Amino acid sequence: MKKILLITGASTGIGAVTATLASRAGYCVCINYLRNHAAAKAVASSIEKDGGEAYIFQADVSDETQVKSMFESIDREVGMITALVNNAGIIEPQQKLSEMSAERLHKVFATNVVGSFLCAREAVNRMSTRKGGAGGSIVNVSSMAAKYGAPFEYIDYAATKGAVDTMTLGLAKEIAEENIRVNAVRPGIIYTDIHAKAGEPDRIERVKVFTPMKRGGQPEEVANAILWLLSDEASYITGTLLDVSGGR
Repeated sequence: MKKILLITGASTGIGAVTATLASRAGYCVCINYLRNHAAAKAVASSIEKDGGEAYIFQADVSDETQVKSMFESIDREVGMITALVNNAGIIEPQQKLSEMSAERLHKVFATNVVGSFLCAREAVNRMSTRKGGAGGSIVNVSSMAAKYGAPFEYIDYAATKGAVDTMTLGLAKEIAEENIRVNAVRPGIIYTDIHAKAGEPDRIERVKVFTPMKRGGQPEEVANAILWLLSDEASYITGTLLDVSGGR
């Protein structure tokens, strides 16, 4: 059976690296992106040059109509997905709650929480053995910010990842008998551009001393954890939050 994986927010960072490694593991990879078509195309082209199969799909995961359309396009052009990585997420510049606007809160929660729910829903409706599917696996990309709260930086982002953790636990139980596993990875401080987007490009150098391993992590280290949770090697694991955080 063809293994078809959709990764949201896969044009850069952890998502892009996961796409590349997933292709080498035998997945046909569907790369979702919001705006950066060139970056998404570059990831797909790299996969194809390496002998893999990749497709790109533009969609705002916070928009229900666009999510439905993306999944329907995948159905037509590629086939029924067997795996989903809910990776798309946004972060805003560092602020205390006293300075945050409702507009910011709605924006962050819409992408990070509602988007994860919508994509998981569409994946479940295709994978579920109760609905004629063959089962599958979902991995949500959370964050260690959910555990520590990110005070003085972005507690809104941390709260969205807490919601993703809770969704992971609940959904795993809901669909365990439908042959779908649901897990999450919680990256710690990883060398990606998310820190620049939050207003502190060198944040890793400041905070890495707080990890027992005294270093930041690489996107590949998170991607490998994601792929293991997707794989049959993790076939008896569901509802698990896997910290990829250097021991923190």
